[in-house]
Amino acid sequence: MAFDIKLLEIIACPVCKGKLRYDKAHSELISTAAKLAYPIRDDIPVLLETEARELSQDEVDSWNS
Repeated sequence: MAFDIKLLEIIACPVCKGKLRYDKAHSELISTAAKLAYPIRDDIPVLLETEARELSQDEVDSWNS
């Protein structure tokens, strides 16, 4: 079973409440507004700020372009 991208319609970033984007290559959910990447483990998004990694400005810019 793979991550269900339909979840993106109903879940939001827990920090900024904004939309999330799916980064399939890195198995992460991206919040450009909060500049955070949340991991997906065993097809389950881990939406905890303490588990997220900070995005560099270059990464944010590449998602917003």
